[in-house]
Amino acid sequence: MSHILIAEDDPSMRQFLMMALEKAGHHVTSCADGLAAFYAVEAIGETIDLLLADIVMPGMDGIELSQKATKMHPHIKILFITGFSAVAMGPNGDQATPARVLSKPFHLNDLVAQITEILGNPVETKTSE
Repeated sequence: MSHILIAEDDPSMRQFLMMALEKAGHHVTSCADGLAAFYAVEAIGETIDLLLADIVMPGMDGIELSQKATKMHPHIKILFITGFSAVAMGPNGDQATPARVLSKPFHLNDLVAQITEILGNPVETKTSE
């Protein structure tokens, strides 16, 4: 089971993400903005496997949050979710960070597949005996 920190300012999206990821078997901590998520990283960063962050948030944007989080805890993986995917791109169309970006709206299966791939967790399959 992986520990995922969600930084999302939209309450309904944050609740949806929390429920979906917990249902997928992850331990989830959620924060309403980038600054709250930064404090969570300071407090519990060693146990966080993945930061799932909106890019555009009050307090501290997701890109700044990811930079500070990985500076404190280099093992943390990053996945951005955003309705503004161009914000995550550099001036030449290059991604500004080594993290992945999942554009809103997205399908829950896409989110879970991205997280599984990023964390390197094999998908469990049931075998008949």
